[in-house]
Amino acid sequence: MIKINLDLLLLKHQMTVTELAEKVGITQANISILKNNKAKAIRFSTLEKICEVLKCQPGDIIEYIDK
Repeated sequence: MIKINLDLLLLKHQMTVTELAEKVGITQANISILKNNKAKAIRFSTLEKICEVLKCQPGDIIEYIDK
C-alpha cells in the first residue's frame, strides 16, 4: 500500500491545504484527495512542486507500507 504523508508535512510546516494549493498551483480538492490518501496517481510535476514548497524529498511524502 502507498501512503501519502502530506498531513504530517502540513502540520510540520504549519501550512493549510489552501496555502499549499495556492503555492503549488492546483485545487484545494486535489490537495485534499492526496492528503486523505484517495489519489490513484500523482504527476511528477505536482510532486516536484510540493517538494519545492515544503522543502522535502519525495520519500517524505510517499511511503510504501507492506501489507
